[in-house]
Amino acid sequence: MQDIRQEFDQYMVPNYAPFSVVPSHAEGAWVHDMDGRSYIDLAGGIAVSALGHCHPGLVKALTEQANRLWHVSNLMTNEPAVELAKLLCQQTFAERVFFSNSGAEANEAALKLARRYAWHHKGEGKHRILAFDNAFHGRTLFTVSAGGQPKYQEGFGPCPEGIEHQPYNDIEALKRAGGDDLCAIIVEPVQGEGGMTPATPEFLQACRALADQHQALLIFDEVQSGVGRSGQLYAYQHYGVTPDILSSAKALGCGFPMGAILTRSEIAEVLTPGTHGTTSGGNPLACAVGLAAVSEISQPAFLAGVRDKTAAMQQELEAIGQRTGAFADVRGLGLWFGCELQGDYQDRAVEIVHNCLAQGVMTLVAGPNVLRLAPALNTDQDTLMQGLARLEAALTP
Repeated sequence: MQDIRQEFDQYMVPNYAPFSVVPSHAEGAWVHDMDGRSYIDLAGGIAVSALGHCHPGLVKALTEQANRLWHVSNLMTNEPAVELAKLLCQQTFAERVFFSNSGAEANEAALKLARRYAWHHKGEGKHRILAFDNAFHGRTLFTVSAGGQPKYQEGFGPCPEGIEHQPYNDIEALKRAGGDDLCAIIVEPVQGEGGMTPATPEFLQACRALADQHQALLIFDEVQSGVGRSGQLYAYQHYGVTPDILSSAKALGCGFPMGAILTRSEIAEVLTPGTHGTTSGGNPLACAVGLAAVSEISQPAFLAGVRDKTAAMQQELEAIGQRTGAFADVRGLGLWFGCELQGDYQDRAVEIVHNCLAQGVMTLVAGPNVLRLAPALNTDQDTLMQGLARLEAALTP
């Protein structure tokens, strides 16, 4: 195992600093490394593996499609893409879908669509994008500029212009950001990388009202919060606030790279042939997997199970916080938790993740002071509780 980890440092660009654990195989909620150790996965590949590892239905969909058709380019229609787009439209507000390869590409497409829609209807002067502090929308130059974390922009300037940031969940600051030049508001219903902070319903309602007031488009970045994570197929359905454009990725392919934007027909029509595209977005392999994933996750009984497990995990995490004194707050939406650290544990999130690995459980951070959990949505409750017991052991001196 150490040879492979050392070869990573030798041959890979050093923008990642992975743990010493090198996984060899996985199934369901369990990951096994090359040294024979086993881990309960409460990280989900950063909210990606919504149906766990090597899910039989996804493996079947992928292998069957792999034996039929891999790639034909977007010069031709492929059936899995059409079927997945149709299902997403049937299950959401959307009437049109554009497929990409990642969440960053989905947000890039969403922002480009908003700019082009404003240009088409109002001209070049309507181009300002309103985003929020501590947001994360991806790593392209456009999306990293929309993200409200300057550390990700450092050294990559000059950044695209016409993007303004305001405090998250601050309705008064939001209202002051209006204007006829506003073309779009982009917001995460829950800020994942920004500390696992859910939006208040009133804040999202105010975003919707401001967009309507200035004939701007409301974009929900649901790259992490979407595809069942909240206990609804998409978090906007939990809040009852409908966006004009929604970006989706991560759990959409459950580990097979893909992304999408969902929108209405009248908005989509400005992306005429040649205005935007992608070589591999919407390829048959990705869409076959996405179709299988969304078909299962969108079932009412499945989503009800997510909500039941959410309640059980919330209760146990709060109990762990009381027993250890580690958590000032346990927040999130659905099976997606941020445990804010306090006292002797403050600013030790990365250290705790390492301690968790030593106890046989995989966890995440959301900044230096928030421990983040995003288990597979179909993990059985006994395994979840076993994982939390290991987490508590990692917190115990």
